[in-house]
Amino acid sequence: MNHIDSISAITLVTADMAASVAFYGVLNAEVVFGGSESSFTTLKLNDEQFLNLQLDATWVPPERVWGRFILWVDNVDAMYNAFIAAGFTPLMAPSDAVWGERYFHILDPAGHEVSIARRLDA
Repeated sequence: MNHIDSISAITLVTADMAASVAFYGVLNAEVVFGGSESSFTTLKLNDEQFLNLQLDATWVPPERVWGRFILWVDNVDAMYNAFIAAGFTPLMAPSDAVWGERYFHILDPAGHEVSIARRLDA
């Protein structure tokens, strides 16, 4: 029987490639294709997972949350402070969740909700 091993990449639309590349740069995502001036950019999140950004100058963020994706990091509080230092405003301060994660939410420049998290037992 076949099964999914992992998610290879997520592709998000943005109206401002430079702002989106800068936002994900706070997470130390490495540009492996494209960049701030490109119409399509691939960011390496780790050895096996990627985030693609596709430019659409007509993109308007949704009026309500479409969902979110979760990125696990080594230190949630340090990442929260890094986003603030880079001029971004998280939606909430880091919190411990009943489901066993420390996390905070933040909107990227295109309006996509991102949860930055770490398992509490990790």
